[in-house]
Amino acid sequence: MPFAGLGLHILLALFCAFHVVRTGQQLYWLFILFAFPLLGSLVYFFMVFMPNSRLERGAFKAVSAAAKALDPGKEVRLARSDYAEAPTAQNQMRLAAALFEVGNAEESAKLYEGALKGPFSSDPDLRFGAARSFVECQRFSDALVHLEELRKTRPDFRPDSVAFLLARTYAGTSRPAEAREEFERSLERFGTFEAYAEYAIWALATGDAALAARLQTQIDKITGRWNAMSRELNDAAMRRLKAAQQLATRRT
Repeated sequence: MPFAGLGLHILLALFCAFHVVRTGQQLYWLFILFAFPLLGSLVYFFMVFMPNSRLERGAFKAVSAAAKALDPGKEVRLARSDYAEAPTAQNQMRLAAALFEVGNAEESAKLYEGALKGPFSSDPDLRFGAARSFVECQRFSDALVHLEELRKTRPDFRPDSVAFLLARTYAGTSRPAEAREEFERSLERFGTFEAYAEYAIWALATGDAALAARLQTQIDKITGRWNAMSRELNDAAMRRLKAAQQLATRRT
C-alpha cells in the first residue's frame, strides 16, 4: 500500500510537471513538485492549474450567467455605489469589470484608462481588464501595449486569454501573420469555442475560405455537444460568427 501511495504522488507530480512545461510556467515549479511530491502538487493544482482550467472558468461562467439572469444589473449597481462612496483604484476596477460583463465596454474602457494612471498601473489584472475592454471598443493599438507587456513580464498570467486577445488585436491592427500565429497558439493549447469562432470570423473577413471551412468543422463538433446553458453562455460569439458568415456569403 505505501508503494501504491507513493506511485500516486509521483503520477500527480508528473501530471503537474507536464502542465508546467506545456503552459510555460516558471520552472521553479518543477523543483517544488519533485522536492515535495504531494504537497507541491496540491499547491500547484490549486494555485495554478485550477485558476487557468476550463473547468473552473466554465463553472464560474455558469454561476455568473445564473446570477445575471436573476438580476442583470445588480453587480453594476453595487459596484457603482461602492465607487461613489469610496473612489479607490480597487472599486474603480471592480466597476469597470462589472460594466464590461454587461456589455458596456465603452464606459468600462474609460474607467480602466483612468485606473492605469494610478499607482496600480502595472497590476496584471488591471492591464488585462483594460486590454479586454479596449479590444471590444476596437482600440486595438491601446490593447496591444498591455497585452505584449503581459506576455513579456507575466507569461504565466492567464496565457490562454492573453493569446486569444493578442490574436484579435493583431487582426485589428492589420498584422495577419501575427494574428494567425496567435490564433493557432490559442487553439493548440486551449481550444475554446470562442477562439475557434473568432478565428473563423477573421478567416472569413480575410477571404480564407479553406481555413474558415476547417474551423467550422471543429465548431460543429463543439456545438453538437452543447446543452442549453452552453448555448446561452456562448450566444454572443455565435451571433458574431453567423453575422460574419452572412457577410461573406453576400460578398461571393
